[in-house]
Amino acid sequence: MATSLAIIILLGLLANALFEKLKMPGLLGMLILGVIIGPYGFKLIGADIMNVSDDLRKIALIIILLRAGFGISRDDLRKVGKTAIKISCIPGLIEGFFIAFASTKLLGFSFIQGGILGFIIAAVSPAVVVPQMINFIENGIGTNKGIPTLILAGASIDDVFAITIFSTFLGLYSGNHVNIGVKILGIPISIILGVVSGIIIGFILIWIFKKYHIRDTKKVLLILGSSILLTTLESLLKNKVEIAGLLGVMTIGFIILEKMPNVGKRLAMKFNKIWVFAEILLFVLVGAQVNIKVALEAGGMGIIVILIGLLGRSIGVIISVLGTELNWKERFFCVISYIPKATVQAAMGAIPLSLGVESGEVILAVAVLSILITAPLGAIAIKLSAMKLLETDITKL
Repeated sequence: MATSLAIIILLGLLANALFEKLKMPGLLGMLILGVIIGPYGFKLIGADIMNVSDDLRKIALIIILLRAGFGISRDDLRKVGKTAIKISCIPGLIEGFFIAFASTKLLGFSFIQGGILGFIIAAVSPAVVVPQMINFIENGIGTNKGIPTLILAGASIDDVFAITIFSTFLGLYSGNHVNIGVKILGIPISIILGVVSGIIIGFILIWIFKKYHIRDTKKVLLILGSSILLTTLESLLKNKVEIAGLLGVMTIGFIILEKMPNVGKRLAMKFNKIWVFAEILLFVLVGAQVNIKVALEAGGMGIIVILIGLLGRSIGVIISVLGTELNWKERFFCVISYIPKATVQAAMGAIPLSLGVESGEVILAVAVLSILITAPLGAIAIKLSAMKLLETDITKL
């Protein structure tokens, strides 16, 4: 495992530097590296590290979402609140059902099979989107209208909707009695529980920080450990009650920044440093999950289904931002920012196959193909379009 970790770190740093030199997102280089050195490529990283890949990727995602929480101000959140709720659910719902219907015509699926595929694909990737939005916040790009904060908040909730509806379709397929109304009602409850959990943990940590003199490095470890336990609690209670754990993680950072701004800013810098390592782990290991041979099995029809889904998602984003002060350039940027898919598809793509769902192999193939198409194109498009479509706040420069 130590050798595999060394290979990931050294080659990850090299890939990141190379792609940034080429004026492309470094994460793209790390994703491609993961495909090349992973178990479906040259097998340079061992099975031992792949066995704990899920946990390592979760920890890395927690780190960047904590950093996101430390970068969100109350004013920005107030500015985008209602729109963030709309953009967190409308695009994913439309994309999921577009894919469900398209799958019945193009892949020969039943509607329930199409729904399973649709809501695996419908989840946007916080891993790809969040780091770039944090970078835009730090550089004042689009911050005058709170656009990066809007995308941050929306992307963190988007997955809750996608995963909940995916599990509903999976239950319908298996013949389990699933109350769809209860499931849909559970989504806002999940979001509220996530936020409340984050607030409670945030205030407990603030009390500890004020009562005891603790070095910032240890504060970071306390926050990280508490956040991991929150996501563990989410997993333990999954069959009883849903908790939007990742949203709760972001809330912890937000609460600490609000109540202890000076401490929050220092901790944000600490998390930036940890992210240098976590980023390499996250994107290389996501890439390592990608089996190109499986993706190719989806063929042209798989690509068409994904593109139909993206059309639905784009329509959903436009609907979500109607009536806001965003101009059409900024609305188009929001559409672009909601393209990338990676983490959820890598984690959930094989679940239908493992549970014996008919056409599970095709579902996995399309899920993998969606990563290969949307993660690199979305990452590049976000970076290149931001400077052209968004205004830069010169006071942040």
